[in-house]
Amino acid sequence: MRILHTEWSDGLGGQEKRVLSEAAGLSERGHYVALVCREHASIKAEAVRAGLDVYTLPMRKLYDVESIIRLTRFLKDNKFDVVNTHSGVDSWIGGLAARFAKVPVLARTRHLNLPLKRNFFNFIHYLPDVYISCGENMRENLVEKCGFPGHKVVSIPTGVGPEFFDVKRNPDARMKYGLDADSIVITNVGILRSIKGHEVTLKAVKTVAGAFPQARFLLVGDGPRKEILQRLVQDLGISQQVIFAGFVKDIPEIYSFSDISVLSSWSEGLPQSLLQAMAAGVPVVATRVGGVPEVVIHEKTGILIGPGDHEGLAKGIIRLLGNPGMSAQFTESAKKHVMDSHSVKHMVDKIEGLYNDLLKYKNV
Repeated sequence: MRILHTEWSDGLGGQEKRVLSEAAGLSERGHYVALVCREHASIKAEAVRAGLDVYTLPMRKLYDVESIIRLTRFLKDNKFDVVNTHSGVDSWIGGLAARFAKVPVLARTRHLNLPLKRNFFNFIHYLPDVYISCGENMRENLVEKCGFPGHKVVSIPTGVGPEFFDVKRNPDARMKYGLDADSIVITNVGILRSIKGHEVTLKAVKTVAGAFPQARFLLVGDGPRKEILQRLVQDLGISQQVIFAGFVKDIPEIYSFSDISVLSSWSEGLPQSLLQAMAAGVPVVATRVGGVPEVVIHEKTGILIGPGDHEGLAKGIIRLLGNPGMSAQFTESAKKHVMDSHSVKHMVDKIEGLYNDLLKYKNV
């Protein structure tokens, strides 16, 4: 197959990493996979490093006529079988170009668990042959709350790479992040956006530190809310307990010395950081949002709390730290659960099968 992924986003968070993982996985199986993104997007360098061909477009807005025309010509010249769009702007540009170029299959992956409106003004939502959600909860929302046809929405959860299943404990690695040898490390991995709810994690710090004075919170990631969160740390008087690590490429190393991983998002699809922590054998406390309960089964593979419940988050962390036997049981069950149903191989198998089925249906 000849497959083109489009991605408008400039960042390099879980969504963009999933795009790269899918593309690289299909490329390794002998398919030709290329990427369209913006010139300054972080995903560009990563895609080139993965051996993918990259084509850049301005993609300034939904109706960027120049980008639509250029992409239409590119699709016609290169005879792609599948176009898979990912973000809002590129789904308009990529969707229209794919239809103008008569590409056999148009897919859209929905990474966010937010509603989509299907109406005359959002006609773009009628164009794809299939919508791919990153979890069953997201699929149900698209079908039951947004009116998408059930037969056109498929759940394909994000896959975890093999490097996370082989993480070995390495407490010494914490030193490079300014942590002491005796620190208890609670990590929150994710881009610093409002939807990730980092303020909920920060509000839990004092309670946890009261029970475990050596507890330190490591926020891994960068983003637009960094300065706001740094001011909140000052206002809460928790500067001694919180470290901003910034963007870190080697996430398996982070989990090699983490004692707890937390997710305090207000909304989620199926977050990779959570799956990666579980695969790495790190106990988790996470908010009960989106597709999270599909993997964090309360009292079996981790602890679930309500969104915004910083007191519940603190209690969950303290409970895991105070009960190592229970934590070990949770992590063993969590690792098996992720390995059985959320590996990269599972994800690529399903994506490849879906594309093939759609092409056969179109008699291509």
